[in-house]
Amino acid sequence: MGNTEAFEQIAEKYDTTERIEIAKMISNAIREYITDGKNKSAIDFGCGTGLVGIELINEFKSVLFLDTAQSMLDQITQKIAVSEIKNADILCFDFETGIRSDLHADYIFMAQVLLHIKEIQPVLSRLYEVLNPEGHLLIVDFDKNEAIESDLVHNGFNQTELSERLSEIGYRKIQSKTFYSGEKIFMGKDASLFILDAQKINN
Repeated sequence: MGNTEAFEQIAEKYDTTERIEIAKMISNAIREYITDGKNKSAIDFGCGTGLVGIELINEFKSVLFLDTAQSMLDQITQKIAVSEIKNADILCFDFETGIRSDLHADYIFMAQVLLHIKEIQPVLSRLYEVLNPEGHLLIVDFDKNEAIESDLVHNGFNQTELSERLSEIGYRKIQSKTFYSGEKIFMGKDASLFILDAQKINN
């Protein structure tokens, strides 16, 4: 996944107070879209150090923490051990370069991850294949922000355009909303976060 090397280097110092607070807020936003999670499996896609996924660990039967940066996953392994979490697994894999036909989940959530993926359509298509029938993809990311100029990340996403791209893949019942606006939260600029829910419906 994009920017893996940078995340490898900052893993041990990643969990700042600000990131922990935002992760809790994102987790609460995701929690509103979970139905019967105690009987469902989930993947925390691009999980980083697991700040969001560990907040949601008790909402699901099982959670797979998936990332391309092994050092980030090492931090999760420590957290799992310390907290004696029994319903979690970890996997180092890059959906930008490969496909895993053995992975399946009822929920996939990705928090501030999509902006790091250069070509989003292939990855979103591969995640569609991972979802079980009636499964949900939950995306939390920044709204499109023209004040951001970067060669490393997207400058956010237009919710309508992203919904259309997901619909082209086959996702249905797509809904989204902006749920938070904050100062200097996106590369030093004021920005807002949205959550999008898209479902895999068998025709």
